[in-house]
Amino acid sequence: MKELLEVTKTSRNMVSKLIQGFALEQLNKVPSGFNNNLIWNVAHIIVTQQVLVYKLAGLPMMVSDELIEKYKKGTKTEHEASQEEVDEILSLLHKTIEQTEIDIDNNLFQNFTEYSTSTGFVLKNNFDSMSFNNFHEGIHIGVILAIRKLV
Repeated sequence: MKELLEVTKTSRNMVSKLIQGFALEQLNKVPSGFNNNLIWNVAHIIVTQQVLVYKLAGLPMMVSDELIEKYKKGTKTEHEASQEEVDEILSLLHKTIEQTEIDIDNNLFQNFTEYSTSTGFVLKNNFDSMSFNNFHEGIHIGVILAIRKLV
């Protein structure tokens, strides 16, 4: 799982660089043809990683229920994020992965609840969830790249 986490770290570093320098207004702008904005995509990958990797393993998540409700699968941008919320999201972008590395080192990922994704892939274990999470983050990096050009 440590090898998979290296891909996640690369993904998170890329996301961080991709949104660097954007003003709060730009992070919150939903371009025509899109349901979400830059900061929603960043928060969504954080929330999804926590659900796929932690919740399905029966472990406590590092994100609040409020954040999960705003940015989970099936949501869309319905509010403008404050600077405080953006700062929290950007902090969690790296803190969650740092904690995942510690938890892998401490061998915490022992249990797993099987889960069928919306793409039809069935996650059967912790390795599958981390693999699928990397695929998911790649999709949202593509969305971020597209939105960047329009804000």
